[in-house]
Amino acid sequence: MNMKYITKIKANLEIYTKRKTSNILEGSYNSIYKGKSMNFGDLREYVIGDNVKDIDWKASARSNKILIKQYIAEKKHNILFILDSGKKMLADTKDLDSKKEVALMCIGTISYLVDKHGDAISAICKGKERIKIFPFKTGLYNIENILNFYERQIDSENNLENLIDYVLKFIRRKMIIFIVTDIDGMSSISEETLKRLSLLHDVMFINISDAFMTANNSFDVDKGNYIPNYILEDEELRKIELEIKSKIYNETKEKFKKYKVTTTTINKQKDIVYDIFKLLERRKNANIY
Repeated sequence: MNMKYITKIKANLEIYTKRKTSNILEGSYNSIYKGKSMNFGDLREYVIGDNVKDIDWKASARSNKILIKQYIAEKKHNILFILDSGKKMLADTKDLDSKKEVALMCIGTISYLVDKHGDAISAICKGKERIKIFPFKTGLYNIENILNFYERQIDSENNLENLIDYVLKFIRRKMIIFIVTDIDGMSSISEETLKRLSLLHDVMFINISDAFMTANNSFDVDKGNYIPNYILEDEELRKIELEIKSKIYNETKEKFKKYKVTTTTINKQKDIVYDIFKLLERRKNANIY
């Protein structure tokens, strides 16, 4: 198999490795979930409620403080990507990068990271003929298969609510779920669906931003043509568009806060690693939106 996406993702991460960003990213992911295991992590001072069996008596004697052993969970996770394959993903981001390419690189970067951790990866999206769900697997070939399939399906009729309902109905395991969409997809999900999903799983949304209709060289993916200059240059339309987008964003923000769902917004490819790092840091620190 031609591993074109894996090759591209590795090359992109090598740039950040020089800045030690990829190591920080991996460490951030590994530290989100902590639990009891044999994998010793660190020491901290004892607080009421800690298990006395976890006290490190030798370290406590040396420091004159009661110190507790912390452990990093060794268990492997099930990672599910719910992918928006609608026509709108053929548009551009706010910074005029391809939304499709940004989405693919986001999925690939996170997948590459979790595969190094040994986690099993699955994905679900609406194909041009039916809903496609990949079995949970490890390995780079699995990631490449998911990315290749998703690239070919973008421009399908898509309904995120239906995909989430499918997941809730048919997948019976605890998962970390990344949903890759845009603000339109995020706002389309009902509170009831978001509530059900967040109660059962650890959910994070990646919002691929949209170019403004009134930005230069704006292309209408529904009509298949560039937007005329007289619309692009209309200051009143620009103001109305900004107000509408701000209203949708703020309403969505409040809904996601209510159900403790973490999100990040990505505007361009070169910020992907940094924005994913911010997403994981917010998740780790319980800063939701």
